[in-house]
Amino acid sequence: MTYRPEVAAALSGTTSRQLSYWRSARSDEPLLAPELYKPRSKVSYSFPDVVALRTFGFLRAQKIPLQRIRKAVKALRLLGGVEHLSQYKLLAVGRDVVWRISEADAVALTGAPGQQVIAQMVDILAAFRTSKGRQVVPLYEPMPGVQVDPEVRGGYPVVAGTRVPYDLVAGLLEDGLAPADVAGFYPSVGPDAAQGAVAFARYVKQVDQDTVAAA
Repeated sequence: MTYRPEVAAALSGTTSRQLSYWRSARSDEPLLAPELYKPRSKVSYSFPDVVALRTFGFLRAQKIPLQRIRKAVKALRLLGGVEHLSQYKLLAVGRDVVWRISEADAVALTGAPGQQVIAQMVDILAAFRTSKGRQVVPLYEPMPGVQVDPEVRGGYPVVAGTRVPYDLVAGLLEDGLAPADVAGFYPSVGPDAAQGAVAFARYVKQVDQDTVAAA
């Protein structure tokens, strides 16, 4: 499964409007074009795309300007980075972006590109706050009872311990089904996990509504 833009935005600390801008070339060139996107089809993101977007969301939360992130991505490519952007650990050091190559090595991508620097490891997969104060949920367990595992449905959020997409369960409860009765449709989904699915669905919806309100 792939991620709808609003789900990708909710998990990456970005907004649907930012994703639209970043995949366009209106200002320069796409910061990140979805790897599975096909012309004239609905926009969707892969799990690696979401990890890369979360990196950008985290850098923006550290007050790194978008133009500097673009410069960092270009510098990374010039230094030989040819893999998907999710494969690289990009961190903020002051106002600069660095590429943490290993436990011992990090290279500046802005300021003085290619220069060796010292950079502490930061877990961008853990919860963090955006520059506007929005709490971004942990990537692998965005809500109790909901998990993201790249080996299960391509990383699409599912009820923990199952292959059941969270939104299918959330839809049942939003239609009036009691949490305890979800097992009649999905035997592996308990009441607590069902409520977690609803909580995550509401989180995604709230992030999307905030994007529309800010437009």
